[in-house]
Amino acid sequence: INLLSLSIQVQTKGVGLRTLQIGLDNAGKTTILKKFNGEDIDTISPTLGFNIKTLEHRNFKLNIWDVGGQKSLRSYWRNYFESTDGLIWVVDSADRLRLEDCKQELSGLLLEEDTASPIAGGFLINFINTATRQDTEEAKWKKDPGKRALDLDSIKTHHWCIQGCSAVTGEHLLTGIDWLMDDISSRIFTSD
Repeated sequence: INLLSLSIQVQTKGVGLRTLQIGLDNAGKTTILKKFNGEDIDTISPTLGFNIKTLEHRNFKLNIWDVGGQKSLRSYWRNYFESTDGLIWVVDSADRLRLEDCKQELSGLLLEEDTASPIAGGFLINFINTATRQDTEEAKWKKDPGKRALDLDSIKTHHWCIQGCSAVTGEHLLTGIDWLMDDISSRIFTSD
């Protein structure tokens, strides 16, 4: 039995973690959130502020803050960084016309004062590049979900993982969440 794993399990029983889920508008953020909670995804409206849902998974209570991605709301994203344990960056892999916008927004986000430092205010930001709509023919990143398009190899200040998924079918959504939870817990619970 892995003692580090056992230690993390004992320390995390029922622990609440806060994640921020952001990305451009119409990327699939709210669909992901509803799919996690088993809600109907047939009618999704643009998020004009934020939604909060709790996902209970692997002895964690993961509070996911889903923040609107319209251009007029993006300047407010930094207001949600405080007390955030992890970041889920959602990308619509079928929206080829906005990949450059997505790259620029992500670059700007990582330069923000609260996220530029590995530890800011007692938390570390990580992100999953959740490339949604992998079930469509238009999905650009079947084998390399966005790594080159978003220049992720240049990011040295944050841990990151790319997980292609489908918000509609739910395929691979929990794989990304598992990575994020493992990364957060390895930092939080082994630093004591």
